[in-house]
Amino acid sequence: MKIKLISPKMTLRPMDSEFKRAMSPSLALLVLGALTPVEHDVTMEDENVGKLNLDDLPDLVGISVNVDTSLRAYEISKHYRSQGIKVILGGIHVSANPNEALAFADAVCIGEAEEIWIQILSDVQTGDLKQKYYNARPTDLSLTPIPKWDLIDKSKYLYTNVVVTSRGCPFHCEFCYNSCEYVHHWFRNRPIKNALEEIRALGTRQVMFIDDNFIGNIGWTKEFLRQIRPLNLTWHAAVSANIVHYPGLLDEMKDAGCESLFIGFETINEASLKSAGKHQNNVKSYEKLIREIHARGIMINASLVFGFDGDDPAVFEKTLKWLVKNKIETMTAHILTPYPGTKIYQRLKSESRIVDIEPAHYNTSFAVFSPNKMTRQQLRRGYLKIYRDFYSIKNIIKRLPDDRSQRVPYLLFNFVYRKFGKIASRIAGFGLMDRLSKWARRLSYGIE
Repeated sequence: MKIKLISPKMTLRPMDSEFKRAMSPSLALLVLGALTPVEHDVTMEDENVGKLNLDDLPDLVGISVNVDTSLRAYEISKHYRSQGIKVILGGIHVSANPNEALAFADAVCIGEAEEIWIQILSDVQTGDLKQKYYNARPTDLSLTPIPKWDLIDKSKYLYTNVVVTSRGCPFHCEFCYNSCEYVHHWFRNRPIKNALEEIRALGTRQVMFIDDNFIGNIGWTKEFLRQIRPLNLTWHAAVSANIVHYPGLLDEMKDAGCESLFIGFETINEASLKSAGKHQNNVKSYEKLIREIHARGIMINASLVFGFDGDDPAVFEKTLKWLVKNKIETMTAHILTPYPGTKIYQRLKSESRIVDIEPAHYNTSFAVFSPNKMTRQQLRRGYLKIYRDFYSIKNIIKRLPDDRSQRVPYLLFNFVYRKFGKIASRIAGFGLMDRLSKWARRLSYGIE
């Protein structure tokens, strides 16, 4: 049987460049490829790095869907189904909104696929494809294989050194997909031996751990750090702000090769944190956390959200001053976005505050709802302005890390990826993406 896996083209925010689309491939699709028995012919196409071939005739098409790619995914599905080809949709948007997606496909996969993919393939072969597939229990992560990297041309991506060591998050914030009903909320780690095997298979000493929360199980994290220390890695991860309570863990992370941490600060407004149910964060401890991380020579990527009910127009300037004062190296900002299926979507819809239902606008750069203390126009203008101001040359210089070892990667990200990213990504698009990635690693950390 011929199986085709597709990743539709994502939408870009005003501050994004083509680097965003070429950041990394869909690990979920690469894992499906690895799960597919060898008697089947499986291929993968990513519309973010190349044009789709729509002239082929596979037996089954699987498409991974986010909310902002949903319309494009449904178009692709319609094309194949018009030729009698079976299409199954999956991914986070489909899992949160299966009935919507089912109107555009023969079947939907809700949630994790490891333990149901073989059944799906069998049902296609026997002509008994069901409309909905759902594994009612959390997946045993020992069943997750190493992604099938030979399905893609790795040279088209900035990062193919990405690893997931866990599923889920211990916290269920109102605005996160972890608040959806379909999600298995149990936080689970992969067996350490499995994660180590995958790291070694990458053939690189730089790794991006892309877990929702790398410290979701402190005991597991400590043992994992102990076992990766001899590998002499340089790595990056996302952690929750409650890591401030574990300074010893920060020491262990640095000793094991940590160079940067992505942290969901979300807001410097305490009332907004409480309204979002983000109880693991405490604004009063933010600056202590930043000092502890910087003292260990680790950079911070601060994730921020604007548009909470406690936010007024002054929040942008206050936040900018706080970011510059604390020399936050990089910022990823978002307009609060009520993804369909989340608790915040249900709440805002019940309050008749969702005013924009265009799926492409649900990429965190549009105000798709009516804010509480400002207009939608003020929210979007403030959001765009803080990006411009944060990545202005003046503020890039002001935020220069005190730790000299971090200055090269800092300047590369701020200038090459953000400030002049649209120009740099066009140049890299001429078959140079892989070379740029290797050059940046070598310049930043002295590794390939």
